[in-house]
Amino acid sequence: MLEYEKAFGRHGLKVAQILLTSEDLSSRKRYLNARNTLNTLLSWQVIPIVNENDTVWVEEIKLGDNDNLAAMITLLMDADLLINLTDIDGLFTRDPRVHPDAELIAEVTQLNKSIEMLAGHIPGALGTGGMISKIKAARKVTSAGVPMVIAKGDKPHILLKLFAGQPHGTLFLPNKQKPARRKCWIAYSLKPKGIIKIDDGAVKAILKNGKSLLPIGIVDVNNEFGVGAPVEFQNLRGESLGVGLVNYSAAEIEKIKGLKSNRIKQVLGHKSYDEVIHRDNLAITAGDEV
Repeated sequence: MLEYEKAFGRHGLKVAQILLTSEDLSSRKRYLNARNTLNTLLSWQVIPIVNENDTVWVEEIKLGDNDNLAAMITLLMDADLLINLTDIDGLFTRDPRVHPDAELIAEVTQLNKSIEMLAGHIPGALGTGGMISKIKAARKVTSAGVPMVIAKGDKPHILLKLFAGQPHGTLFLPNKQKPARRKCWIAYSLKPKGIIKIDDGAVKAILKNGKSLLPIGIVDVNNEFGVGAPVEFQNLRGESLGVGLVNYSAAEIEKIKGLKSNRIKQVLGHKSYDEVIHRDNLAITAGDEV
């Protein structure tokens, strides 16, 4: 932090350290409080330096690598752009430090499995996650309608060049449709407590027709979770489709899976909702290749 103070101090700017855990982002109230704090600092022309709170680190509340943290803060702040500075020029067709014939990919219009496979073979010399963690971060922010750039951090005046619109590194273009802030929070700030597997009919109803998840489309339930918990839903091949907040516990869903909604009360003795996950509490994260 002293180095940050010196660097920004040369330009007459103040800095403030912000330490976060995933719990700060998974609680809706704390999530909004964190955003208000960051916005207030910026309004005072104080630059927030955000990092993970290692002093209270345990696996359950770990945010992960800095690439994921950057993506989470981008969504928290509803930012216009994420710039990820690293030790290579961007995403290449192969690792350029090993293969001289590797070509820089200047623009990625769609993040798919082939892009992830390219990134998986490019490790990171300075970070923990390598290029694949940057691609995962790009998937999060572009799905939320925010572009991302990966560029070489030690290039002179790299930020000024990017702000001037000069092409450097790899630009990841965002999805045209930007989901609501709350759905971004559900999709990317909450850690799923379990998994629900759904049949092809339910997949089509949710992805194509914009419907809620009903018990009749549920095939299997994994892990224990309570009412209101964030749960990942998958297709029969185990591919993740999204995250939603459930209206019933895992034990209750196990009893009503595959049934029509009009039988919920008969089986459980009560029926609070027709839907296991209502459309308003459901965020789709699946790419077009699913």
